Amino acid sequence: MKVVLCAQTLLFLQICIGSSDCGNVLIWPTEGSHWLNLKHVIETLTGRGHNATVLVSNATLFMDYTKFSTFSYEVFGVPFSNETMQYWMDEFLHFWIYESEHMSYWQTFRTFMDMMSNDIKMCLQICDGVLRSEPLMEKLKESKFDLMLADPIYPCSELVAEVLGVPLVYTFRFSEANTMERHCGQIPAPPSYVPATMGKLTDHMDFTDRLINMLFYWSQDILQMYFWKEMDSYYSEILGKPTTFCETMGKADIWLIRTYWDFEYPRPFLPNFQFVGGLHCKPAKPLPEAMEEFVQRSGDDGIVVFSLGSMIKNLTSEKANMIASALGQIKQKVLWRYSGKKPETLAPNTRVYDWIPQNDLLGHPKTKAFITHGGTNGIYEAIYHGIPMVGIPMFGDQPDNMVHMKSKGAAVVLDFNKMESKDLVEALNTVLYDKSYKENIMKLSRIHHDQPMSPLDTAVFWIEFVMRHKGAKHLRVQAHNLTWYQYHSLDVIAVLLACVAAVTFIFIKTCSFCFRKCCKRSKTKSKKE
Repeated sequence: MKVVLCAQTLLFLQICIGSSDCGNVLIWPTEGSHWLNLKHVIETLTGRGHNATVLVSNATLFMDYTKFSTFSYEVFGVPFSNETMQYWMDEFLHFWIYESEHMSYWQTFRTFMDMMSNDIKMCLQICDGVLRSEPLMEKLKESKFDLMLADPIYPCSELVAEVLGVPLVYTFRFSEANTMERHCGQIPAPPSYVPATMGKLTDHMDFTDRLINMLFYWSQDILQMYFWKEMDSYYSEILGKPTTFCETMGKADIWLIRTYWDFEYPRPFLPNFQFVGGLHCKPAKPLPEAMEEFVQRSGDDGIVVFSLGSMIKNLTSEKANMIASALGQIKQKVLWRYSGKKPETLAPNTRVYDWIPQNDLLGHPKTKAFITHGGTNGIYEAIYHGIPMVGIPMFGDQPDNMVHMKSKGAAVVLDFNKMESKDLVEALNTVLYDKSYKENIMKLSRIHHDQPMSPLDTAVFWIEFVMRHKGAKHLRVQAHNLTWYQYHSLDVIAVLLACVAAVTFIFIKTCSFCFRKCCKRSKTKSKKE
């Protein structure tokens, strides 16, 4: 027993020495699938000997801080309950999925703006729970963290890092129309071939597409700047000096982007931006016995996995029955993650579950297709295991994600509000029996697996890199210190134009002077003759 304990201790010490001498990491998470993704990174860090502390509000929906884990939670209070958080989320999803389809553009815009204003207020209350709590901030300062790891979808992680004086690493999928990456991270994004995120365009754009893309960039930037004004005031107040939300974000050392070239279109990136798409993916484990038995009964036809994600709890009865009817018309067995009322049209080939081991099912040899809402996590599990998709995007980045997969020939995309049973059946039969979809997703899968390090190892490497070097400011471009007109060299262009204008002016004046002289001499000569 002593020998085993000694060996374990030596292994632990070896891991610590090999990975930044066991750093102390502060985590700023986001709810939903973002947390599920970030959790894999945290567990890997703690498995390598690092200490991790997760800042979490008492209104959290997805983080159970009462359960034992390899990391610790620092719980802070907010002036609203998790019931309020759940109500807001349900209202947002209902608006985006069902109501916006039947609203005018102006009504949709007004409703969206109101919801975003409420979201900003809740976010600032979360910020207050940390930054205006003197005991908590004092405790965090005494903990002497080596690094903050944050998902910036919720603001203020960069503000906490600035107050604590620790390096900051971001991990996230994207921001609205890449506004944070472009303006705060200084990523080059020519709108001629870099489609704005959520614009549902590819990198092959004709003139009309490029016009739409440019307008989409401008409109998203204007909206973001409008909402950032309140954040700018808050950040300046906390730091006690004039600053902006974007300027503070720009101080991040590393940006870990949860995509890769199996998903992205080719585009410019900077050295402090690193791809870690699919970091949560892993080989499939055996299924529960009852589930495995149902899967095996599918025979040579195989199975279809169906999930609309963790945030969609149920559907309207009409929509659920329509989907169930369509699923009953295919040969395959279907495993459907669905927690609503059991549809009346549910066929014998379909089983509904409150929860499914999605990664393990997608990695099962009998899985033939995946019906997905288009969340990044689910898409990457499908890429990892090489499973073609039928996309039914619901909100947020999901429509854009599925455009990526459709453009790469790995998915058929349907409109949730317009699709009928025959549309879903036709889409399923297409990805099931058209071999090109399987071939294309397998090509993406080979690209995904052909990397020097796994995405999770890449993420951990860069986190430890920042800890080892006390930051990574040597990877930040000088663009962060330039004004907008310096960045675009408008001052240089202005000087050059002024020089050209001056030379042109002198040349014209000189020519004019010479011409007049010549004319005068010619006239004088003529008079003498």
